[in-house]
Formats: sequence, structure tokens, C-alpha cells
Amino acid sequence: MHAHTKHRQWALGALLMLAQGWVAAGDYVDVLDLPAKVSALAASSPLTGVARAGERLVAVGQRGHIVYSDDAGQHWQQATVPVSADLSAVNFASPTQGWAVGNDGVVLHSDDAGATWCKQLDGRQIGALLVEHYGALARAEPDNPQWPLLVAEGQRLVEQGADKPLLDVWFANEQLGYVVGVFNLILRTTDGGQHWTPFQDRTDNPQGFHLNAIASTGDGLYIAGEQGLLLKWEDARQRFVARPTPYQGSFFGVLGKPGEVLAYGLRGNIWRSTDGGNNWTPQASGLHVSITAGLVDADGNYRLFSQGGKMLLSHGHDAHLQWQQQVEPVPVAGAAQAANGALVLAGSRGVLSLRTQQE
Repeated sequence: MHAHTKHRQWALGALLMLAQGWVAAGDYVDVLDLPAKVSALAASSPLTGVARAGERLVAVGQRGHIVYSDDAGQHWQQATVPVSADLSAVNFASPTQGWAVGNDGVVLHSDDAGATWCKQLDGRQIGALLVEHYGALARAEPDNPQWPLLVAEGQRLVEQGADKPLLDVWFANEQLGYVVGVFNLILRTTDGGQHWTPFQDRTDNPQGFHLNAIASTGDGLYIAGEQGLLLKWEDARQRFVARPTPYQGSFFGVLGKPGEVLAYGLRGNIWRSTDGGNNWTPQASGLHVSITAGLVDADGNYRLFSQGGKMLLSHGHDAHLQWQQQVEPVPVAGAAQAANGALVLAGSRGVLSLRTQQE
């Protein structure tokens, strides 16, 4: 083959690789080391979670985008974020102290109400944490068969790299908090995220189901997972104990009030318990698509939102849920209520602020 023919073929191949998004190895920057790109469209790009930080609202989403609003969602500013990994959830323990989690095991922290963020943890560290933590327990208790299994799980995470998503985060206060994710991935901190302790041995989840959400109902802390998994924290046993449910599909969220809890998920399923999760009854939703977000509003009503943009509303002590006509139904991934009562929804079209009506 002539040299000029080889050159043309090499050039064509290079152009094809560039067109397909290939870059030289030396140019690659991990999303965990690449700050989120500043974009005028950040508030209208796909967002997956939203939370209150005092009077402020903070929403998180794809490519490390975090935006915040000080006027009930009418205008948004983009936060300074050190990663461009997709983010899945955000939670504030106080008006200033907040945490966000997402893909690649990333945990971010803000101490200024969500304007700037720093990275506390990522998936490159989580596997080593498991190996160190459960390795020490294995040496202390050589006859306990669960420790070598958890060490092996940590070693697999080290070998596989930082690709395990964290799906939710919840903090009881500025010191104590949890992050949860795929394959029973769960860690706890008691010092505001300076150090994290693996908690896989503290869950009744032997099959390693995904942990999709964690939330407090006021008198109970629950984790919702796939295949009907629902766990509740028990102080006496210092672990998350399985609460049997009659549903075998995935739960995407849990919310409630003292004395009552709702778990919701696939195909419009909603289940209610009034005895601490011991017994459950189905709640009619009239939906056949997944319920993906929910909140208890300022009046004590449940508001649940579907993947198809429907909103369900209960009234007071009655857990019966009814459809509410939405002016602009959009798929919802996260929901919060602003200080002025407006509903702020996060989803595939960014953030949307809706004034509540007197139903």
C-alpha cells in the first residue's frame, strides 16, 4: 500500500474517532476531577432532586449541575461544583449544611446553603474503605463468616473502579447522616462527612438489592429498595431491619408523618402502614406509571408525583389520594415546597415552580 494511501486511511480513521467522541488517553479527565461546566441552561437541563436550605431551594442533576434559587424558584443561579458526575439527590440538615450524591459514588458537601460545594467521598475510595473496615473486623473475629465476604465485596469495588451510583442521602443533623446506593451500598458518618463507615453489615438485605431512597417519617427512619425491600432503623439492634411488605416490585421512595408511612414505586403502587411498618395496605392511585417523588406539604397533605407528570394529593388526616389537574404536566424526579408555599419540581425539563391552589 502506498504511503499516501495509508496516510489518507489513518486521517479518515482519526476523523471518525473524533466524531464518535474519542479522545487521546492523555486528554481524558475523569468526571470526578472535572468541575461542572458553567451553563446558562443549567436550570432547564435534566435535574433529579431538589431540597430546601432554609429559605433557599437547591436542585441537582446531570453533569454535576447544581442550581439554587432565593425567590421560590422564579430565578436560579448555578453553584460551583468540583465534579461533572451526574447527581441524583440532595439533602440539607440545616439552612447552610447540605450534601448531594450521585454517580461514581460521589458525595458532595456545602456549608454555604448550596452556593459552593466540595467533594468528601467518591467511588475510588469506597472500595478501600470496605476492605479496611471489614478487614479489621475479620481480624478481630476470625470465626465470623460474614467479614471475609464483605472484604471480598470491597475488593471487587476496588477492581471494578468508581462506577457504583449513590442514589440518596439523608442527614438527621449536621453530624449524623447516611448515603445509600446500588447493591446494598450504604455508609454512615457521625462527623459531618469527614469520615464514613461502611454499613453493609447493618442491613437485612442478604441479596444485595439496590437501596433507592432513605427518609425519616418523624418517628422512623426507612430505606426503600427494589423487589419490595423496605428497611427500618431499630435503635435497640443498631441496624436496618426488614419490614415485610406484600409488594414485590421496586419502591422508589418513602415518606410519612408520625404514626404513618407511605412507600411508593413502580406502576403507581402506594402502600400505607400505621403500625410502624408491621402491616401494609394498598392505596389506590389510579396510575399505571411509576411514582417517582413525593412530599408532605406545609398543611400536612401528601403530594405524590408520577413519571408521567400526574400529581396525587391527600387532604389532612385522610390518606386517600386524588388526581389534581396540572397546568403543565411534566415528568417529576424530585419535589420540594418553597417558603411561600410554591411547589418546586425537578425533572427532565429542569425546575418548574407552581403556585399551590386551595384544593
